[in-house]
Amino acid sequence: MSVSPSSPFPPPGSKTELEEGTVLSPRFGPDGLITCVTTDAATGEILMVAHMNAEALARTIETGEAWYWSRSRGELWHKGATSGQIQTVRELRIDCDQDALLLKVQVAGDGGCCHTGRRSCFYRKVETADGPARLVID
Repeated sequence: MSVSPSSPFPPPGSKTELEEGTVLSPRFGPDGLITCVTTDAATGEILMVAHMNAEALARTIETGEAWYWSRSRGELWHKGATSGQIQTVRELRIDCDQDALLLKVQVAGDGGCCHTGRRSCFYRKVETADGPARLVID
């Protein structure tokens, strides 16, 4: 999968235009994807990390709801379409070199975002004290 020539976003310009300009020109990777970190708009809690292709980003901007590209299923994914956990975008940011996105969202339904049923996908921490690294559920 690659970004189609009909992408609604212009190709990245110079380094200065990319970093200081006002034109949204996301730098999708060779696979056509850009990483997106999603947080709770009210608390700042990191909810999930996913990927978007040009169509998912365009739909997110157009609808005000989060759309992603599912790498495992190979298809566009409207977050919450089946679970009711629609993510309404309160703010969308792009990093300095336009190769990563940050969504600040309000989550509908039960507020969960992880496919495991948890609120956040980041429910485990890595502990290294007293031996090899291990995962601990918060």
